[in-house]
Amino acid sequence: MTSAPFAVPVDGLRHLSHETRVIATPWSRMVRGIGLGQYPVAHDPAAAARIRHAFSLLDAKGVDDAYTRFSRLLAGFALDVTDPGRALRTTDLQRDLRPVLAAVRAEENPYFRVMAGCILMDAVAKLGLDRALLVNAETDFPAEILAVADTIEPDRIKDENAGRHGHYEKLSAYTAVFLAMGQLGLKDRLVTGRRNHVREALRLLDKIPAPFFRGRGGAMLLSVISLLGHERFIFDDGRDFVAEVLSYLDRADELNLFPAFPQPMSENFTRIYPLLTMLNAVAMSGRAEAYLNHGRDRLAQARELFGRITPVERTHMGLYYLIALHNLGRLHDQVPDLDAFVEDIVGQWAHIDPGADYFLNGIAYTYIIQTAMLTGRMDLIGDRTLERLVDGFPGLDRTDDDRINRPYPFAYALNVLGEVGAAHLLFEPRDAYAGATPVAWVVDRLSPGGRDEHRLYMLNHALVGQALRLRGPGRGETPLFRDFAFADRRRVPGRP
Repeated sequence: MTSAPFAVPVDGLRHLSHETRVIATPWSRMVRGIGLGQYPVAHDPAAAARIRHAFSLLDAKGVDDAYTRFSRLLAGFALDVTDPGRALRTTDLQRDLRPVLAAVRAEENPYFRVMAGCILMDAVAKLGLDRALLVNAETDFPAEILAVADTIEPDRIKDENAGRHGHYEKLSAYTAVFLAMGQLGLKDRLVTGRRNHVREALRLLDKIPAPFFRGRGGAMLLSVISLLGHERFIFDDGRDFVAEVLSYLDRADELNLFPAFPQPMSENFTRIYPLLTMLNAVAMSGRAEAYLNHGRDRLAQARELFGRITPVERTHMGLYYLIALHNLGRLHDQVPDLDAFVEDIVGQWAHIDPGADYFLNGIAYTYIIQTAMLTGRMDLIGDRTLERLVDGFPGLDRTDDDRINRPYPFAYALNVLGEVGAAHLLFEPRDAYAGATPVAWVVDRLSPGGRDEHRLYMLNHALVGQALRLRGPGRGETPLFRDFAFADRRRVPGRP
């Protein structure tokens, strides 16, 4: 197998788009469905065929729930729009969107209906289509989705942290809605009229009991509010929600509401994860210098915690850390030898078995490859690295939990391999799968209809994201991201 040279869409931190700097890590994209379709490239018929083939495999397996149907229809719509051989008129677009809208509305779970609706709105913006397709005399789709977010009830997530989330899911839904409406140029709707939705969403932070979830969820909400230019509400009515979340993180021991993970993680991991996401929110706030010393030296705290987590945990957190420091303009003084830092993280691939479990080891390679790509060090990724990732999924037959959650790391792998021009490896026969392709092998081992795999939706996100990427490099950033300016940056000449 030969993989080099990689067809990477970015080559170092200097070249990152604002969207990548705001939504850099695969967690937001694969789990929450925000920021899909980053790094646009020219339409590729072979890539388009792979996306359609993956959905046909799911269909043959009987996977036809509303969310998968929506994802298949939206991906197909995006592929048709981006195909230079097709010239779609407005009437064609209206016709082709009707079944996509119907699939969104058929999703019974309100959180997933909101997520699907937001992905659709984001797609319309990124494809350069007229928002009148969604806002016209007959329908007001953004208002419809915003109303659905109101119906999301607390503590409905069924995972290892059941009962610790509070309004975490509703907060995440509002984050996605705000971002999608901003993409369509409708951000002022959120703060005018009878309700101020930004204020209401911020007050949901008080209803998320675990510091981990308040920090991780709150960071993305705060970042999106700053992106929209509504940051004045963060400091509204005598409150400062950024400072409050940072202070709440400091109460982790007192509250004793630490999160559970699919595999054992160190206590320091539970501390650094929300802190690093909050540092990115701080970078977007325009008040970085004040917050970096709120309560304590936050950069010193992050540096200390990063040194305490395990090497495999550092593969997860390294990308969060680097992006936050880059956005703060503090990368050079906090990581003076960037090459050595990246080499250490990426070099961990040789010590990690991606088939050992679906989370801790299973998604580590994704972060390793993405860290190499975003820092311009794809020279550290070779054929053997990719082979171990691509051939690792049979190992996830070890336990029922790993088997049921196999779509989680597979989605991550498909996403990152697509970004480095190596997604074809998942669609070619391989010895590790007895001559089958990895994608066919994984789909074939789903439960009937995919009903047991509650994280199967992440594979849909990976496929939709790949479809949106094919819109062409000329459709890079939308005005929402392009017009944002990171404040308080102290650039060092010659450094990223």
